Amino acid sequence: MKSNTCIKFFPANVLALVAFLAIRVAPLAAQEHYLPAGKPDPIAILPVPPAADSPEQAAELAEVQYAVKHRTASELAHGKAETDLSLKTFAATIGSEFKLEKLPKTTALLDEAVAEAKAVTDFGKKHWKRLRPYEVDPSLLDGEKEPSFGYPSGHATRATVMAMLLAELYPEKRDAILAEGRQVGWDRVVLGRHYESDVNAGRVLGQAIVRQLYESPNFGLDFAAAKAEVNALKESSGAKAAITNGGENGFTGSP
Repeated sequence: MKSNTCIKFFPANVLALVAFLAIRVAPLAAQEHYLPAGKPDPIAILPVPPAADSPEQAAELAEVQYAVKHRTASELAHGKAETDLSLKTFAATIGSEFKLEKLPKTTALLDEAVAEAKAVTDFGKKHWKRLRPYEVDPSLLDGEKEPSFGYPSGHATRATVMAMLLAELYPEKRDAILAEGRQVGWDRVVLGRHYESDVNAGRVLGQAIVRQLYESPNFGLDFAAAKAEVNALKESSGAKAAITNGGENGFTGSP
């Protein structure tokens, strides 16, 4: 009888909240979009790229030609490794605690954010239809052609989004993560895939996308869940490391 009486002390709205939170254990990801339709608008945010016959365009092409001609084998390999851009691109920067198989909520959140960022970028590409450097100078092509136009850079946009969000999840690695995200953009110039203005536009657009994401209540809830998941794994990894180090030092936990 006592247990039945205790249940009455929980208002219906509290029970409803508990049920809601239970449903929210997994991120929305594929169920709902974080970004509202048409926002951010790359056409409203970004400047028009240089005209095809302009001195600015010629100068940018010369920059790409120089970067391609003087790139090292290491730079070429690094850039090609980022062609299939993903969260794993940041694994070496973050370290051993970045274990995606143990971070399902974080992975779902970031995958959804990146997928929505790509849709925004593609809208701008289809609007401006800027040719890539190797389409102007075929000698710059190394490998397969890209299926999309060049402005703004999709790699720079997505790398910026990933880097900014990962930097919030791993603030102790913030500078290194942001530097890696920026490097992805420049590597696209080194590969002859983009002009520098394509990359800069992608970075600006990526920042705008992140600002828009933070205005989404759904994103806020999912980001909080991802942050808790990351912190839990950090604590678990730290505790295991402490136990291992303690054993190596002869510490058994006994006085």
